[in-house]
This record gives sequence, C-alpha cells and structure tokens, in this order.
Amino acid sequence: MSRRRSNRVTNSKFVTSPGRVTIIDDCEEDEYLHHRSCWKHIAVLNKRVSKPKRAKELEILKLTAPCFYDECTRRGRSKRRIKCKYLASKLRKKLNSKAFVAYLEDVCRSFSDEKKNSFVYLDCLWFSMYKSENQNIRSSVFDSIKTKQIFSKKYVFLPIVYWSHWTLLIFCNFGEDLDSDNTCMLFLDSLQTTDSSQRLEPDIRKFVLDMYRTEGRTEDQRLVDEIPLHVPVVPQQTNDVECGSFVLYYIQRFIEDAPEKFSVDDMPYFMKEDWFSHKDLEEFCDKLDSLGTIH
Repeated sequence: MSRRRSNRVTNSKFVTSPGRVTIIDDCEEDEYLHHRSCWKHIAVLNKRVSKPKRAKELEILKLTAPCFYDECTRRGRSKRRIKCKYLASKLRKKLNSKAFVAYLEDVCRSFSDEKKNSFVYLDCLWFSMYKSENQNIRSSVFDSIKTKQIFSKKYVFLPIVYWSHWTLLIFCNFGEDLDSDNTCMLFLDSLQTTDSSQRLEPDIRKFVLDMYRTEGRTEDQRLVDEIPLHVPVVPQQTNDVECGSFVLYYIQRFIEDAPEKFSVDDMPYFMKEDWFSHKDLEEFCDKLDSLGTIH
C-alpha cells in the first residue's frame, strides 16, 4: 500500500523572585515589590548584597523617598494562598532537565510491568544535542539510543526542550512495516500558538532517518521521510511555565489511555482538547510533588 508523502505537519480537526529575605521592620519581599521606590525597598535590596549602602545615603533616602506602605489599605493573607501551596512547588515552575527526568522516573515507576514493557523514553536533552554542530556530540546521542531498543517497543517517548519550551514527540509502532497504518509520530504541544511542530519538523525527520540508519535498518529512505506526523489538539497551558508539567502529564495519560493496538485510522482517540482538565493536572502535580523526589 502506497502512502502519500507527508512533507508537512498534519493539522486537522482531530489533529487534532528570589526566595524570602530577612524582614526589615514590617516589610517582607512580597510586600516591598509593590513600593519599590521607597527607602524600605532600598534597605531590603541592600540586605541581599555584600556591600550595604552607607548610613548617610539611607538617611537621605528616607527623606527623598518616604514610605507610604503603612498608609495603604491591604487585605490580610488569604487562606486560599495557603491552601494552594503546591503552586510554589517545582512542578508549578519552569522545569529544568534534571528535575524533569526525576519526575518522569517517578511517573514510569507507577505503571505495571506489562505497561512498562510497551514503551521506553529517551533523554530529554538528546534532541537538542542532536542539533549540535559537534559531530562527537551527535554521535553520542545515537550510541545511547542503541541501548533503548526502540524498535521493539510499541511507543517511544522523546521529550523535547528547545527554545525554553517543553514538547513531547511520540514514535508509534516504529518496529512495524512502514507501509502499515499503525506507524506514525505524534507531537503534543501545550502551547500550539508557537508553531513548534512546524519549525521542528525538518530536524525531527532528519533525527528519525539517522535513528533508522544508526540501528542498521534497511527501510527505504522515502518511506521513513513519509512517516505521518500528527499534531492533536490537546489541553493547553494557561501561563508560560507549565509546559514541563504538561509533558509529564501527557506521558502519564497516554500510557494509561493508549489502546492495545494503535492505528492512525482511529485518530485522535483520547487526544482531544478536553482530554483532561486543569484540575486534573493540578492534582497530578500535587501528588507527584508529594513524593518528595525533588527537595
């Protein structure tokens, strides 16, 4: 069965501030940020550097930049702020690669052996390393991939962190005949307005082709180049720091919800805009953070 050339991303309806500082008088960090021209603000800033202002300069500041903080009406600290303590956790901030990997290992440990045998994940830095101009670095990526036996797995997860943004690439049924309707790639992006899939597609296809060649596969290059790349419309982030948490949750939910036999004809399956709610994501982050992997 011949396949039409997929030279572009498939988009269709289904394609579908620093830590707390020492208190100066009654002025804490989250308070002085709102009156940063006054002398109290300057005093707090000085507390954080090794060379404090001379006393004379501070006295001048008291006269020229008086503090009106005490004269402002302020509401008390809300209980909601205390209840939503998870918002300050690392999962609710921009994740670095080390924290991401630690959390991902926690996610994978939660599955049964049967589920674990159906998938493998690749290092989140391998794609950005592949884009390096240093040939030794590029070669080291594929030396590592060889140990993953990706062509024996039903699903291969490749988290990508690029342009300070996390996305997820999933290789489905790469061990099967490329002429079948079961082999494809999925690109899950919680910030689709950035068009990351279209900008990364050329490098993704080069990566996949090199991956086949490194593994000694004999598939025709044309068929490898034509592996469909689908971009389902999945739940989107509401701020600029949640992308890493979304990718972790995409992985967990995909493993839980993926069918026994994945077929492109049945897309988009569960991967829709209402796949999960933000409340579901928050509960996932709260539970994962409670494991205490990242301190």
